[in-house]
Amino acid sequence: MSFLKNRAVIGVICIVLSLIICFAVTPLFNKAISDKTEIVRVVKEIRTGEEITADMVKTVEVGAYNLPEDVVRSTETAVGKFAYADMIPGDYIIASKIAEEPAAENAYLYSLTGEKQAISVSVKSFANGLSGKLQSGDIVSVIAPDYKKQGLTVIPPELKYVEVIAVTANSGADANTGEPSEDDKDKELPDTVTLLVTPEQSMILAELEADGNIHLSLVYRGEQKHAAEFVKAQETILEEIHAPEEETDGEAEQTGEPVETESNVQEETSESSTEESEVG
Repeated sequence: MSFLKNRAVIGVICIVLSLIICFAVTPLFNKAISDKTEIVRVVKEIRTGEEITADMVKTVEVGAYNLPEDVVRSTETAVGKFAYADMIPGDYIIASKIAEEPAAENAYLYSLTGEKQAISVSVKSFANGLSGKLQSGDIVSVIAPDYKKQGLTVIPPELKYVEVIAVTANSGADANTGEPSEDDKDKELPDTVTLLVTPEQSMILAELEADGNIHLSLVYRGEQKHAAEFVKAQETILEEIHAPEEETDGEAEQTGEPVETESNVQEETSESSTEESEVG
């Protein structure tokens, strides 16, 4: 009799548990599955280091169940940030894949304001680039052998103090960023050096690159505030170079004297030759 009584108790317990599952647990589970939430989804391919724009992402409604906790739910959170990983259309954007600043290896490209440009020059031999010791932030002088085919080796005044913003290996990876590396044994040698210059300086560097070898000599390595002083000194040199030209033009305008141009000279020559032919 006690055995039957125990079986009855077990049956009652099973019935109660089944009722709890049917009328309590299952509805809660179904509700969790059916809940919707908005998240940000990628609609255009985004590369590492690229700034995310409004046309690259959109807000979509999906099931809230089993979503990552750090999934981005508003486009305002994603737009204007920089990608820390490649993303393809259909990917969710999570907080760990975006950042306020670009990746360290690309940061210098996003600091350009339009006043200055980034230009790379080749390191054609181990010695030309300071034996592979140059780093981002260094101040260098550009030495031009046989400058303008004159047989002289000079440091053009326009390139006396130039800032290095990247040193890049042949693989395209940035080298010598100044940060400690665990792979020093497999360290690649620099193949190009990227410099921060004005448009005028970039033209001179392009000519030197085409004409022959460029040597870089280290002028300063240290705190950014001291490096900025060298950059300021270079800007002063550039202003002094252009000052005489501006003064000459200004004096001509004040005196009212016409500035003799090549076309004027040609016209005068043709007129004089015409007069001579008429006299003859």
